[in-house]
Amino acid sequence: MKRRLHKKYLILILAYSGLLLLIPYVLDYRDKSVQRAGQGFTQQQPRCPQLEHSVALLWDNDEKVNGSDTAGSAVHRSQSRVNIYLHATWRTGSSFLGELFNQHPDVFYLYEPMWHIWQSLYPGDADTLQGAVRDMLNSLYRCDFSVLKLYAGSQNLSTSFVFGWKMNKVICSEPLCPAHKRSDIGLVDEERCAKCQKRDIRELERECKKYPVMVIKGVRVLDLSTLVPLMKDPAINLQIIQLFRDPRAVHNSRLKSRQALVRESIQVLRSKKESDKYKRLLSPVNRMNRADSYVSSAMELICDNWLSDLMLEKNAPPWLKKNYLRVRYEDLVLHPLNELHRLFSFSNLTSFPALERFALNMTHGHGYSSDKPFLISARDAKEAIYAWRERLSVEQVNQVEAYCSEVMRQLGYQKNSMDRATSSADARPLTSI
Repeated sequence: MKRRLHKKYLILILAYSGLLLLIPYVLDYRDKSVQRAGQGFTQQQPRCPQLEHSVALLWDNDEKVNGSDTAGSAVHRSQSRVNIYLHATWRTGSSFLGELFNQHPDVFYLYEPMWHIWQSLYPGDADTLQGAVRDMLNSLYRCDFSVLKLYAGSQNLSTSFVFGWKMNKVICSEPLCPAHKRSDIGLVDEERCAKCQKRDIRELERECKKYPVMVIKGVRVLDLSTLVPLMKDPAINLQIIQLFRDPRAVHNSRLKSRQALVRESIQVLRSKKESDKYKRLLSPVNRMNRADSYVSSAMELICDNWLSDLMLEKNAPPWLKKNYLRVRYEDLVLHPLNELHRLFSFSNLTSFPALERFALNMTHGHGYSSDKPFLISARDAKEAIYAWRERLSVEQVNQVEAYCSEVMRQLGYQKNSMDRATSSADARPLTSI
């Protein structure tokens, strides 16, 4: 009798334990089913693995300031010095955007300093390099350039080591160099700047501390979540300006500069190597056209990261939104004066006629672009915007529109539903954000 009773109790205990183990799976399956049923689009999905964690960090900051929007904003706006990061990706027009700040006499500007990380640690994948990228920004915004020693190797750390130094108005102007005057507006003459004496990096640090605004332009921050810890640090007072561009125009420009972008595209693709989908993208079918395959495949990941950024900003607390500005390349080059005032107002800078004339001249040049992919020069704004319509095939356009559909929708870019024989003059204009 006791044995039977023990067996009954044992069966009940096992059944109860099994039920407890089963409940989480049932609930998880139900949640996933509801999510699948509620998704409205079937092409590009919001693949944002770090989004929930990043937003939680942001709201955690608000809790520390007792949920006060004013207090959260004051943490970032109380200081006189402003640090700005121009958040972009390759071939979006970020060099032109950065040059507008490089020209301003109140701005200390750096062009792609994280290039040193990617070159020194190649072929490290882009994702694993994000920590090093954030650490470098953390040091540079404090005018501590000793972080560059990690990537200098046997080279002496001087002004000539800084990537893009021959285009830098601070390095190529007095007191560091007599080649230019800091107040003069115009592109730096690289040949004249190349003759400048190499100065110790500590002299550049001293100059950095004199400026009320520091701007760093980069394309090697994969997504906005990487910058969240820096935005929360009141000692840095970081603000973000993010530049977007029509994905079809970006793709066209990337293909035009394919050879210069192969290494970076491989590093971006390797950051997603755990996914079967992206493993396929890493193995181009046509080996004779490998550069095109890598550059094209990376475009999909770029749109994924853009979507992640848009979702993070949409769900962010008010203090972050006040420290974040979204800019479209098309608006910047078609309406340069309006956008210039918006950019400088956000950055606590004042515009003036000479700089406004510079912006207008840079957007009213001749042709689509120069033969050198990263050369800053005057362009024909309209040709730069719509060149993809003449240069991409129907298949290429459809491919980009398929895997960038949600990003295009959120940014206001309409799909090219017309027959390609239709004149580009009859094409629908870009919608506003």
